[in-house]
Formats: sequence, C-alpha cells, structure tokens
Amino acid sequence: AAIKGLQDSGVRAIFAYGTPQHESGDWTKAPHHRFPGDIARLRKQYFSTEDQLLTLFLASPGGTPEAILPTWKAARDVGARITIHVGVGEFGRNALLERIHKIEPLRSDTTYIHCCTLNDTEWKLIRDSGGTVSIAGYVEMLMGHGNPPTQKCIDMGIKPSLSVDVETSVPNDFFTQMRTILSLQKNEVWARRLAGDKTPPAFLTAREVLEYATIEGAKANGLERKVGTLTPGKEADIILLRTDRLNVMPMNNAVGAVVTSMGPQNVDTVMIAGKLKKRGGQLLDVDMPRVTRILNEARERALTNGKYPRSRV
Repeated sequence: AAIKGLQDSGVRAIFAYGTPQHESGDWTKAPHHRFPGDIARLRKQYFSTEDQLLTLFLASPGGTPEAILPTWKAARDVGARITIHVGVGEFGRNALLERIHKIEPLRSDTTYIHCCTLNDTEWKLIRDSGGTVSIAGYVEMLMGHGNPPTQKCIDMGIKPSLSVDVETSVPNDFFTQMRTILSLQKNEVWARRLAGDKTPPAFLTAREVLEYATIEGAKANGLERKVGTLTPGKEADIILLRTDRLNVMPMNNAVGAVVTSMGPQNVDTVMIAGKLKKRGGQLLDVDMPRVTRILNEARERALTNGKYPRSRV
C-alpha cells in the first residue's frame, strides 16, 4: 500500500523497506515478519527496472553489528542502497560504526542520518568509505539528538544532504531545513568568535546550503545521474519559484532569496520527469476533497485505536 501510494502520487521518491513494529520495541518479535529477506520480492515485483520514479532502499535497524549486518547483506544482494540513523544523543556514543567496520568495512552505498554524536574515528570511516551524510537539523534540535554536525561535515570534507526525519512534528518543506542549517552553522561560528577563537571557520553560504538541498540529496539517494541539477541529459525535475511575492520583494540575489526568504507559498510550478504536477500554485490531477477525507479518516482511526485523549487533540 505504501508503494502504491507513492506510485499514485507521481512523485520521485525513495521507498526504504524497514523493520516491522512490535509493542516490545523488538522488531524480531513481530509475528510473521519477513524482514529483511522480503526485499528480494519487492525488488522483483516493484523495482525491477531503473527507468521509474521510485527507488528501492533498505532502512537499516539499529542494534548490534551482528543484528545489523545481515540486513545490509540482504539489501546489497539486490543492489539496494542503505540508510541508517546513527550518532543520536547519548546512545549514539556507542562507536557502532567502528564496531561494524571491524567485522565488515563500511561502503559507499550507505547514508548515515543525524551523526550528531559520532566520534572522530567514525567520521573518518564515513569519509574514507565514500558514504554520505544526511542532516535533519530541525528535528535534531527538537528531539535532543545533539547539535546538527554541519561544521563537522565541512571540517571532514563531506558535503551533507538535508532531511526532515519526522514530518509529524517538523515542517516538511526544505526551505525550513535550509534555513535551520544556515542559521545554526553561523551561530556556531559566532560562538567560537565570541569565545576568542582567532581562526574560526568560514560562514556557510546560501549557495552551499542550496546544494545540500538539491544535488547532495540526489547523491545520497544514488540519483545524481538522473536529477539534482539542471543539466542536459538529466530528467526534468524542475521547481519554478515566484519572486513577485512580498516575502522576497525586492529580490536582489536569487539564491539568497530561495534560502533565506522563500517558503512553499512561492512554489508556482513543479515538473517531475518532464510532467507537470503543479501549475500556477495549484496541484494538477489531485482530488483534494478525497485526499482531505481519507487523511481525516486515518487520523480518527489512529486516535481511536490508540485511545488517545481527545482533550489533547
């Protein structure tokens, strides 16, 4: 159903096959689960060709290297890239990547999300293996994962991508993500200056942040050959942004306006693989009353089944 929803939407997306859920928190106890082996069926049934908008990934579980590595093997057996959340809060100081690397070297097919509390050896392993990093700055601050490691990426020569992580509690637009990263990195530099650092890092630029949100995201998803830049030969994933809105008028720098001032209200036109999906600020071929109805129904099911107090809604 999740795959069909992505297909029906017409978006370009990653479907990251992840662990089942169990009330104990231990996914291995879920009855009748087929993770991770079922990824072979998914590859054959839904992702057998490369000329589609959806891409198959594996969303790695946490835990011990002995529990994690068999799931990575299942992904690699079918040519699927891997994502894993690491370096999250105090728990992320467990040198997990070092321990994995001792058993099997890290590879370039893995994207490491958050990375807030990794040690220096782990950062070197990511860099030297060619792995990619995705920073979800807003949620990392909101949920206490640790300071978003933008400056650490820069120091290590890694260009990160950006991500949202939890769209139920975080704005899901990338304008917010870009501004969060830009402001937090500058704040870190200012703090070092105020503390007397005579050789602080350079401020991150708006153009660098825009690259994090575009081409670096494509690279982290293994799609840089298809999308991420407006380049001859790539597929036409294009967003047209309005500059005649008060929030960006008068515009004097296009990239600066996109990163520091724009929001979803500036998105006029969206094209995915050359097909128009939004025009004049309006979604095309979308039954919004139906979408609204089924979303509200889903909310009611969740609240009812979870016995959530209505006084808190």
